[in-house]
Amino acid sequence: MITTARVKEWSLEKGKRILKVLQFGAKTSKVAAPFGDDANPVKDMTAILAETGVAGETVIIGYINDNQIAEVGEKRIFSLDATGKLSTYIHLKNDETMEIGGNADYAVRFSKLKEGIDAKDLQIVSELTKIQSAITTLGGVYIPGTVNTDIEAAKINTVKVS
Repeated sequence: MITTARVKEWSLEKGKRILKVLQFGAKTSKVAAPFGDDANPVKDMTAILAETGVAGETVIIGYINDNQIAEVGEKRIFSLDATGKLSTYIHLKNDETMEIGGNADYAVRFSKLKEGIDAKDLQIVSELTKIQSAITTLGGVYIPGTVNTDIEAAKINTVKVS
């Protein structure tokens, strides 16, 4: 039999999440989740509780999401604060875009940005050489400095894009 239950408390025991729920009275239940998914529900979420083949043993197989916004073909991964308010998210949209924590700004392709900045540095050096030539022609002395913009510290090696 599958029923619903209210999440009240949780704990970790030997690497397994154990929930204390209210379902016809208080009980504890293990949580089943897809491989690689480690999520901890907030208090008072509605859990889907299923009986196993062992008498009195139950397992949480999911939760009711009261704030679904994903459109057809989309997937959203999110976290909530302790009060149930949205904390952050990754939203894979059906228009081939991905939002990470919002949509107010854009990510950049580091390699292409570095190429553009390096090209701009070369243009600046070229202009400084022209300035040096003009000043020398007028009898002055000007030695252009080097121009090198280092953006390596801005590179995030653990996030890759196409």
